[in-house]
Amino acid sequence: MYAIKMFNVRDEEKRVAEDWAKRHNVKLSMSSEGLTAETIYQLKDFDGVSLSQIGNLDATLYESLHKLGIKQIAQRSAGVDMYDLKLAKSNNILVSNVPSYSPESIAEFTVSSALQLVRKAKDISAHVDNHNFSWSPDIRGRVLGDMTIAVLGTGRIGQFVAKFFHGFGAKIVAYDVYRNDSLTSILEYKDSVVDAIKEADIISLHMPALADNYHLFNDELFRSLKPNAILLNMARGALVDTEALLRALDENRLAAAALDTYEFESPYVAHDYTNKSIKDELFVNILNHPKISYTPHIAFYTDEAVENLVEGGLNATLEVIETGTTPLSVN
Repeated sequence: MYAIKMFNVRDEEKRVAEDWAKRHNVKLSMSSEGLTAETIYQLKDFDGVSLSQIGNLDATLYESLHKLGIKQIAQRSAGVDMYDLKLAKSNNILVSNVPSYSPESIAEFTVSSALQLVRKAKDISAHVDNHNFSWSPDIRGRVLGDMTIAVLGTGRIGQFVAKFFHGFGAKIVAYDVYRNDSLTSILEYKDSVVDAIKEADIISLHMPALADNYHLFNDELFRSLKPNAILLNMARGALVDTEALLRALDENRLAAAALDTYEFESPYVAHDYTNKSIKDELFVNILNHPKISYTPHIAFYTDEAVENLVEGGLNATLEVIETGTTPLSVN
């Protein structure tokens, strides 16, 4: 019987994991802790490991995993920018992800976030909290169907986002290094990011975080936007220079932003900081900014996604143990 260890396990994942282990006759051990230099000893006598890593994995752990005979890391998410893929490969460790677990969930959340900003939901709630029931231009919304939406990245998630926005009657433009010809009936591809965003009312990010798009949205790119544009980032925090974003909002070069991810989020997401101090001043500025709607990386968070992520990570782990590889390998 094979033995698999899961780290970063939340209570809601346990039932799904236990059911999977019974079906596959696998000995499964689960820990709410992350994989660190202090917890790696727990992998002794295990054949594989599945993680839900948020921050960067300690670089020393790859060699330690190799010495323990662990040949893979199965990440229970689509993003793998928290891993040093070259260092993993040099230690004969295969890293896998779950590329498609519920793209509709993220797309629906994206459109929902856009609607809340377009219809000034946050401002309306503030008025109501103060018992101000008057109508005034500061809470007057716009019609989504009259807008141009720029979708940056038209993969599994981005294509659903484009389809949903198109359903409202909006004009869709897009940019992707790899164009999806099946979408050309509902959107127009542009030759560059700048071409896609310069006339857009809403910009929606659905790209992976790579070295060549780190801080893609910087001061220069923010200057290319219409001043009443809205930015949606349900992808990766590293795509946006947060300080540049705050400057763009404060200088009225951007109307609003919905952020489901923040480039330095790992100490906070997904932890309960009730009655605790947040020492990251940049994060505090995001949380307190009147033009930012922040959510803690939960665009994916539906019943369907939780089940698919757990099973996807465990399926990949078992595949590598049994065959030495998996179609979900990213390195």
